Amino acid sequence: MHSPRIGFIGMGLMGVPMSLRLLQAGFPLTVWNRNPAKTATVAAAGAVVAGSVAELVRSSDIIMLCVTDTAAVEALVFGEGGVASAAQVGQLLVDFSSIDPEATRTMAARLQQQCGAGWVDAPVSGGVAGAEQGTLAIMAGGEASDIERLQPLLVPLSQRVTRMGPVGAGQVTKICNQMLVSCNVLVMAEVMALAEKAGVDAGLIPAALKGGFADSIPLQLTGPRMAGRDFEAVKWHVKTLLKDLDMANALGKSLHSAIPMAGLGAELMRLHASKGHADHDPCTLIDLYAEPRP
Repeated sequence: MHSPRIGFIGMGLMGVPMSLRLLQAGFPLTVWNRNPAKTATVAAAGAVVAGSVAELVRSSDIIMLCVTDTAAVEALVFGEGGVASAAQVGQLLVDFSSIDPEATRTMAARLQQQCGAGWVDAPVSGGVAGAEQGTLAIMAGGEASDIERLQPLLVPLSQRVTRMGPVGAGQVTKICNQMLVSCNVLVMAEVMALAEKAGVDAGLIPAALKGGFADSIPLQLTGPRMAGRDFEAVKWHVKTLLKDLDMANALGKSLHSAIPMAGLGAELMRLHASKGHADHDPCTLIDLYAEPRP
């Protein structure tokens, strides 16, 4: 059997390292990005750069997306010259983006009705480091047979793929993930600032707490950067966490489920973003509580 031909749309912080790992695993890969300059790294590694989304779809068995938000996914799939304009029965769309669950269900049904292509929502957790190392956690929603079909392609990308239920279930799970991550990083900023004001070397906190109940991957990756005011390398974005917290609150409201921590977290994240930090790394959240260093 030939290796499935993969088309990957979205060469952002996650899309580039994920594409590189697929290439290293030997999969034929075609890529497309709204800004063609961002395809240079994967093109140099052997990817074919498509001239349009429709061209990518026609040359692929599996179409993968990793883009910013719900509106971006809808535009790429159903906009003029988008995925739906060229997709056929037997093709499968895999959306690694973190987007609205109900919109995912609606778009999946529309794509199936319009051209017979399947849809798996497969948001990921693990950040850029996980994408680079192939250790992402993937939470998938879709038909069990479709997710099984994807397993060989997801091996180079992930440490674990869990089917959470039908289409949309992956996105619900990612919202839960982001509620935990966002509230974690927000309280981390409080902790680092408090330790500094108390005369404790905040840079030692991640090592001191490692392996204990308070430990977490965000603490080990982001804590030292907070303490050292190492803001330059953007590994993830404040605006991404804000988008996900807003989706969490919308989901909670629609289900009449109280999520007060996520509500407060969204407003704190919004406050920080409003001060010019939307495109910055969340390690900058310490500036909410401590005096910025020169």
